[in-house]
Amino acid sequence: MNNPFRHHRRTSSASDNDDPFDLPENYYGAKNMPNSKMGRVRTFSVFETKPRNKMFGDFGITDIKEQSSSSSSANNSKSPTPVPSAPTPDISPSVDDPKPSAVALARKPSIVPIYGDDSSTESLNGSSQKTKVVHHFRRSSVDDSYLRPKKFYINDIESTLDELLHNEDTDRNCQITIEDTGPKVLRLGTANSNGFNQAAVRGTYMLSNLLQELTIAKRFGRNQMILDEQRLNENPVARMKRLISTQFWKSLTRQITKDNIVDMSRDSKIKETYVDDNGILHENAEPHRIYVPHNRADQYEYFKAIKESRPDIYFDVQYLPEKIDAKYIRSINEKPGLLALASTPDPKNPKNMINQPYVVPGGRFNELYGWDSYMETIGLLTDVTPTQQEHLVLARGMTENFIYEIHHYGKILNANRSYYLGRSQPPFLTDMALRVYNKTIEIDPERLEEALDFLHRATEAAIKEYETVWCAKPRLDEKTGLSCYHPEGIGIPPETEATHFNAVLKPYVEKYKISQEEFIEKYNLEEIKEPDLDEYFLHDRAVRESGHDTSYRLEGKCAYLATVDLNSLLYKYEVDIAFIIESLFGDKFVCSTGRIETAAPWAEKAKARVANVTKYLWNEKDSMFYDYHIKKEEQSKYESATAFWPLWSKMATQEQADKLVKNSLEKFEEFGGLVAGTLESRGDINLRRPSRQWDYPYGWAPQQILAWIGLTNYGYDGCARRLAYRWLYMMTRAFVDYNGVVVEKYNVTKGAVPHRVDAEYGNQGLDFKGVATEGFGWVNASYLFGLTFMNLHAKRCLGTLTPPDIFLRNMHPVQREHFQ
Repeated sequence: MNNPFRHHRRTSSASDNDDPFDLPENYYGAKNMPNSKMGRVRTFSVFETKPRNKMFGDFGITDIKEQSSSSSSANNSKSPTPVPSAPTPDISPSVDDPKPSAVALARKPSIVPIYGDDSSTESLNGSSQKTKVVHHFRRSSVDDSYLRPKKFYINDIESTLDELLHNEDTDRNCQITIEDTGPKVLRLGTANSNGFNQAAVRGTYMLSNLLQELTIAKRFGRNQMILDEQRLNENPVARMKRLISTQFWKSLTRQITKDNIVDMSRDSKIKETYVDDNGILHENAEPHRIYVPHNRADQYEYFKAIKESRPDIYFDVQYLPEKIDAKYIRSINEKPGLLALASTPDPKNPKNMINQPYVVPGGRFNELYGWDSYMETIGLLTDVTPTQQEHLVLARGMTENFIYEIHHYGKILNANRSYYLGRSQPPFLTDMALRVYNKTIEIDPERLEEALDFLHRATEAAIKEYETVWCAKPRLDEKTGLSCYHPEGIGIPPETEATHFNAVLKPYVEKYKISQEEFIEKYNLEEIKEPDLDEYFLHDRAVRESGHDTSYRLEGKCAYLATVDLNSLLYKYEVDIAFIIESLFGDKFVCSTGRIETAAPWAEKAKARVANVTKYLWNEKDSMFYDYHIKKEEQSKYESATAFWPLWSKMATQEQADKLVKNSLEKFEEFGGLVAGTLESRGDINLRRPSRQWDYPYGWAPQQILAWIGLTNYGYDGCARRLAYRWLYMMTRAFVDYNGVVVEKYNVTKGAVPHRVDAEYGNQGLDFKGVATEGFGWVNASYLFGLTFMNLHAKRCLGTLTPPDIFLRNMHPVQREHFQ
């Protein structure tokens, strides 16, 4: 058989020039395309009919255990080794059960690759007898056979995919997970033998990775391929980090161009009826529209030119008025559109505009979101180097877009869609800009002048946002000196699912004896007045502005709560602005309007906020920060993970931090990290009181990230590492067991399937076939950032899927100090 891939020496299973972990566009690119068709490679699934101790040939089960699980030996040792051997991806039974049952072994075979498998394929019931072949190897031959990575030759990707899914995807969801009951074995031909000799691919993890690699190859138009075994048995921590860094961020990156603007302006959340330029009526159609600020004629003309050059499509370009208020926002709810972002003229083509890139969260969230972008920035900056600055460009682009939004829309928006014009999200601009600035001068000190200009513009925008949005009516409560989430808006939020408010609206529909659609129209136009409903939607919009939609902590009162999270963020603005003015601009910050800012007033604002937070939000008896109800003038005693945000912003005193960690951290620490709120605070769940996604038992990436930073700020590095290990383990376990899944949020309680969420919005990141291509923005970031807290020992234990409790219990005393 003529194999077009056979360019390497027969004595080696891999070419020294090949990178088994290269980017998909290179690994599956044109340079590796075969030049001729090959015959069908024999690939078939088999059931393991041999006893466990026989299927490894001359390698006994004891030997395999010793090679594939370092942590199991730790359970039986009084003096565990602080740094275990290099990890091997393994989904065998948990190391706290050193003698698994035969049933468990049959259901979850080892994923360690076996090259001399003698499993019989003649009978599935074991009736056929096969004489055992005794292999005699010299020691070096055994080592080479077991350790040397292989290359598989797959000459028909389509048929291999079909066979793999037919045998292994027993629940028919185009994923291979631990819940599938297939044989968990597939034999593939090796490249050195032109596919004649075969090696087994075993276990959920390797088979799901095979499914992912074949799916990607197929999408690149490949019919045949040489596949490195190293891509299938790659350490799961390394694989997850690699996929996030090289593929997921790319899939989530957006940048408006003349070629994609029509598709990017499409809104899947809202349908509309319109008549196009040819007089044709379109009903229940997805809108394609963009709104441009009133003073950006250059952007308007740019998008108009695109529209005129594409008579085959409907694309609406509209100016926004200079004054944007709640009534105007309501008036365009039936004409939703994308909002323009930062752009500059193309120096090579005056008619073209270069738009700043950004990263979207993922799933149905396909816009530039507020606090998501800050969390994504933290993750993006973890791997920026002088030679790899692509992720710095993305972080800088998102910050530039926020500066633009403040100047042209008055605030950092919930997201850049027209129905979000009255609503912001938790403000992180100053810290975001400082992180981008610091990374820029770290990798390229010669860019100091440009970086200072960027930081100046970001700081001026933050000052404007602070004064006109967060510390102004209606968000500012003058009596306490603290701020609340309190966005503008009239009527019912149009971007929600059609049935989302059915239960709320039902009594009013019955009262007026009209259809729900008629009631919504009349209520939105203020033809029907219902004060109680007005109050409900005031708080509903505030919950959405908080980013914590939804939670019983905030429901029905959010606009009247001076929250711990918001006031921690505003304190950070105050101290950051004071620091920037004093340290980087010589205590004389000249705004573009000619106004001069100095550091002292901002330091005084920060000092006053600390006093007010201590007075109204800190509870000495409970060792907890609580939200404060400005109408009832009392603390709202809901225990939330936002209690750790004052540690992130360094607003808490050392004494408060000590008491919070000593007396309250245990209330939130679960098997998989920090839970969003405590079970006691949430209360009972039933049909009339359903689960909310920002409550117990769910954990969210931003809560983990901010707590890790906050704990480190106050000397609790060990607590931060411990919490990070829990979160990373949970993510890695789900990634290994469930076909590479990375989702928006997780159930962090012990015994739960972490990515299964029984709350009102379900979970984002689950809807994929074959291979996950984007994960979820801030969860991707949390994984990369969390790894920076891990030492080598912790990373190896994550790679071997050592559960947190076992990892912490069996840790060497020297290592244990770093996780307490």
